[in-house]
Amino acid sequence: MAEQQGTGDRSVLKDRVTGRVVGISVAAALGGFLFGFDTAVINGAVDALAGEFALGKGLTGFAVASALLGCALGAWFAGPLANKRGRVPVMVVAAVLFLVSALGSGLAFGVVDLILWRVVGGLGVGAASVIAPAYIAEVSPAQVRGRLGSMQQLAIVLGIFVALLSDAMFAGLAGGASNEFWLGLEAWRWMFLAEAVPAIAYGLFSLRLPESPRFLVARGRLDEAARVLHDFTGVDRVNLVIEDIRLSVQSERRESLSDLRGSALGLKPIVWVGILLSVFQQAVGINVIFYYSTTLWKSVGFGESDALLITVLTSVTNIAVTIVAIMLVDKVGRRPMLLVGSLGMTVSLGLMALCFSFSTVTVAADGIEAVSLGAPWSTLALIAANAFVVFFGATWGPLTWVLLGEMFPNRIRASALAVAAAAQWAANFVVSTTFPALAAVGLTFAYGLYALMALLSFLFVRTYVAETKGKTLEQMSDAVEVAPRRRAAVAREAGDA
Repeated sequence: MAEQQGTGDRSVLKDRVTGRVVGISVAAALGGFLFGFDTAVINGAVDALAGEFALGKGLTGFAVASALLGCALGAWFAGPLANKRGRVPVMVVAAVLFLVSALGSGLAFGVVDLILWRVVGGLGVGAASVIAPAYIAEVSPAQVRGRLGSMQQLAIVLGIFVALLSDAMFAGLAGGASNEFWLGLEAWRWMFLAEAVPAIAYGLFSLRLPESPRFLVARGRLDEAARVLHDFTGVDRVNLVIEDIRLSVQSERRESLSDLRGSALGLKPIVWVGILLSVFQQAVGINVIFYYSTTLWKSVGFGESDALLITVLTSVTNIAVTIVAIMLVDKVGRRPMLLVGSLGMTVSLGLMALCFSFSTVTVAADGIEAVSLGAPWSTLALIAANAFVVFFGATWGPLTWVLLGEMFPNRIRASALAVAAAAQWAANFVVSTTFPALAAVGLTFAYGLYALMALLSFLFVRTYVAETKGKTLEQMSDAVEVAPRRRAAVAREAGDA
């Protein structure tokens, strides 16, 4: 028998968690796997393709970062397309983009078409970053939505890990990324071509997924929505849920004639909360650790092979703590975990900044500067960097995607998530490309700035982010825009007036 919780004049049912809803959530999260794989696969190929196409540092950097531009564009256009055509068709389009990018990048003739194919892959990553969390949130029962939504981040970190492993495997078997491997193609080309396998799997799985019941209700396809809710999502009282969704969609249509527009700087407050969540997730500098980790570990005294090994171990750590987050999110809640994560990141990044204040800079004969740390600061920097990954991976990494998938009202979910995801990719691009300039000023300055961003993220969550644990998507439509602490302050101000 379904357990009921009173919520005003309606009851919220704790529905059955079926194997089917877990299965379709895993299938949808394959987009996250490709997301991680596509963004990480170029790491093992950078030096080889730079040599193949005689690229300078500037053009090499742009070839690497070009995918992020595609990510922002893909995220921006995925929302409107999902609202118009449905969630499943966008997944199929993303799978095709991944496949085209894999084949094109692996068979590239020069740097121009390589950049083109990387941008195409970025379009797929951007689309997947929008549609997977939205779809999973819309098909998941409220009591396990956090766990299922966290699969997106778990899939991302698994994709990163598999990409790093496959890069190492191809380079190892060929004796170097630049050496020929199968069919007369260099190993670095096979690194890109390998992405075709999960891309095809994602497309085939997507074709078998049911459409989101929220999208079906919004389009008046109530019978189809009822079948999905009962057969896949585990809803027992289908008519009650469909009526809640229908009323929510109708109410939102009456309240807003222009979707995301609002009085707060042109957008609804809830959209700004989503944008800032996305920006803070990147502004703490997490991708600096992954993109520049080998350089970082060399600076604290490790050789190149050991630095590469530590990078892989860091990726494994990220997977482990993401699993911990999946176990805790529906028990502890989103907001407390984000607050703990922000404080942990503030302390660990602050410690890294302190450690690098004791670094020494040496200039080689070729004019290249090298940063090094002596004991005990090198050990403390290593501990602090891994602590940062743990705090991020257990909180902000997965929970940002969970919140973005569930916090927006039904009618604007896909579009608002698209804007927030585009902001995240733009922030990723800015943080990643500015790190070398910040590091030139000093690593103490760089990590101190990221520590400040982590502290600001704590204040932001405490003031503006509301708890969504255990609530239906319809319940949150009117309640999630401002955190309880902020609403209480507003009420007190109104009473004083």
